[in-house]
Amino acid sequence: MSEQDHLSLLGQDHDDDTSGSQYLSFLLDGEQYAVSILRVQEIRGWETATRVPNTPNYLKGVINLRGNIVPVYDLRLRFGMAPKEYTKETVVIVVRHGEAGSERSMGLVVDAVSDVLVVQDEQISRTPEFDSGVPTEFIQGLASAGDDMVMLLDLDALAQRPDGQESAA
Repeated sequence: MSEQDHLSLLGQDHDDDTSGSQYLSFLLDGEQYAVSILRVQEIRGWETATRVPNTPNYLKGVINLRGNIVPVYDLRLRFGMAPKEYTKETVVIVVRHGEAGSERSMGLVVDAVSDVLVVQDEQISRTPEFDSGVPTEFIQGLASAGDDMVMLLDLDALAQRPDGQESAA
């Protein structure tokens, strides 16, 4: 998918069903995840980020986005998945997190962008309780998309460091 195709996903007209919320879905290790389309700033092809010393391996570095320094996180590594070599399908989804007035941007490296989904509130289920070995703090809910389940991510939780502080990069 070209960068122009990625941008057209954001501009698609989904007026046929405006009663739900829109989410940008993407793939990680063959599973579908999604973030609120209202939080998405742009979708970019992978470009090498400037590495920041003494940061976790999932923080790939920072990029300069029109004068703003944006940290870039590899979601595969953040979620404890096996690393994968970046390809032409690998993209960075630049999203906003935080409260209005103090919003910040971060980039999320994902395997590929999938689609824009319209999800009705009644299609969203709470994240089930698992044993303590299954981390679910980044998932705000599960949505049905046809026969598939899509994990809806909590961007504010993703922006937190493991010690509970907001990432400063």
